[in-house]
Amino acid sequence: MYEDSEVLCSASRYTKKYYFNPKFDKLPQGVKDELKIMCVLFTEEVGGVILLMYDKDGNLRLLTEAEEDDILYDEIGSELKIRQLREDKKDLFYQLEQFYEAFYLE
Repeated sequence: MYEDSEVLCSASRYTKKYYFNPKFDKLPQGVKDELKIMCVLFTEEVGGVILLMYDKDGNLRLLTEAEEDDILYDEIGSELKIRQLREDKKDLFYQLEQFYEAFYLE
């Protein structure tokens, strides 16, 4: 599923940690801060893990996953929240795809 993908950032409700891939340190600090806030709030609201990943073509993917025995994970809520993020942050996600295309695709 994650073959040929590159993680931009992720957050986990389980570990209470946020990860930002240092490869993308060229991004402005404001963008990095916005991604961190978005990911952490997502996991606090619906639980589980959120990953923002670039596929091999440079498309930004938002993925969520949860541990099998996590009864608190809101699967329906996570899908609704992903749709909301895609709508609310479409300009940011478009710019992130353009950034990836400009600096990392051959």
